[in-house]
Amino acid sequence: MATQSSVRLHKMMYGGDRRAALDGASFDSLNPATSSVLGQVPLGLERDAEAAIEAAHRALPSWSRLTAAQRALHLRRVGDRLEAKRDAIARLITEEEGKPLAEAQIEMRLTIDSFYWYAEEARRAYGNWIPDPIPGRRLLTLREPVGVSCGIIPWNVPAAMIARKAAPALAVGCTMVLKPAEQTPITATAVAEAFLEADLPPGVFNVVTGDAAAIGATMLGDRRVRKISFTGSTEVGRLLLRGAADQIKRCSMELGGNAPLILFQDCDLDRAVAAVATLKFLNAGQACISANRIYVHASIHDEVSQKLASRAAALKVGSGLDPSVAMGPLIEAQAVDEVHALVNDALAKGAAALAGGSKLVEGDYARGFFYSPTVLSGLSVNMRMAHEEIFGPVASLFRFDTEEEVIAAANDVPYGLAAYLFTENLSRAIRVAERLETGMVGVNEIRIGAAEAPFGGVKQSGIGREGGREGMEEYLETKLVAIGVK
Repeated sequence: MATQSSVRLHKMMYGGDRRAALDGASFDSLNPATSSVLGQVPLGLERDAEAAIEAAHRALPSWSRLTAAQRALHLRRVGDRLEAKRDAIARLITEEEGKPLAEAQIEMRLTIDSFYWYAEEARRAYGNWIPDPIPGRRLLTLREPVGVSCGIIPWNVPAAMIARKAAPALAVGCTMVLKPAEQTPITATAVAEAFLEADLPPGVFNVVTGDAAAIGATMLGDRRVRKISFTGSTEVGRLLLRGAADQIKRCSMELGGNAPLILFQDCDLDRAVAAVATLKFLNAGQACISANRIYVHASIHDEVSQKLASRAAALKVGSGLDPSVAMGPLIEAQAVDEVHALVNDALAKGAAALAGGSKLVEGDYARGFFYSPTVLSGLSVNMRMAHEEIFGPVASLFRFDTEEEVIAAANDVPYGLAAYLFTENLSRAIRVAERLETGMVGVNEIRIGAAEAPFGGVKQSGIGREGGREGMEEYLETKLVAIGVK
């Protein structure tokens, strides 16, 4: 609990108003680069979640009855307000989440694009006339909003995750209550301000900050909530799915990953190494689609290792507000400890650290949560890193000899979110992309996300999709209407 009277309270928002917690409690949001307090945020509990759900429930009838064109105008105004606030929110993302400002600006571009794209797509939620085998009858389908929807988002992309859930939900006529992560609530309140400034009808979009267990349990237990959309760990996803089963709530889940990245012997080596370094150290490795297991063909393994280690060693680490910094902090001390434990496990079992491999704790680093950009070689299947997701700046290199061998290894985890491969052989690219058990595959490309494209995984990496037309489908029900015709 914060006690500094000079620290600003960033209020949550529901029913069209800024709100403190009903019992007056609050908590601190910290800058992970310095451990300084950015501000206080309401510590919402069950009653706060209930009030927000009630606001969304009251707003649902009128919002869902608006025409698609009318809802589209509202979404475009939200996008316009976010565009006007882009630089300020990007800076806030860097201060609260830690990523370099250039990466935060990219996140804001994705956030704004989602609102603009779904503003257009809102007008394309079509039903169908169905050719009927029975004379004197006509069949048609209507597409209707699921209803009150709740979104629970992580801290690593705190603005774009709001857009991924709210934009398609609102486009089709749902209302939403959103619960941001405890580590990045101020970013969520800043995005919520754009909805207020755009004069969105009260209760259509609501943000409740606070205790995850209390708010989540309320969302699961309230019969007015018809849909849960969650992005986060597989472990929490399992708990939510169990809770949703009691009322058969509709769920979409974007869960953990353990992405393989494969460098074949015929890849454009310099391009591939540059891509690996960019993807692996983006947001200090704190991304569900980060390359966790890097498989390198034996014939190029040593050269790739050396080039990647050189790139890692050259990265400047520090506060993301410094324009010369390439990699910021991890989100919290526990995250640093978890990364270090996985690295130590690999080193104890025979891996070699070609770069990094240590916590950064001296000087300015002592105030934040930093880990050195790390490259490990000599990874094997008996190491935890071969099977567990590492949410940090560690490039783990595995050696392989054959295509069959590497496909089997890549698929030998319970996760299936993203995968990447680099090869100049078109036939190999097609063969391998088809056989990788993931929801998304990048071929000679690491940029696999866009507002227009579906995003999601298979196996224990989730259920459903966000983004693209598929993301809108997650918030729509299909109703059949049979009409007798004289």
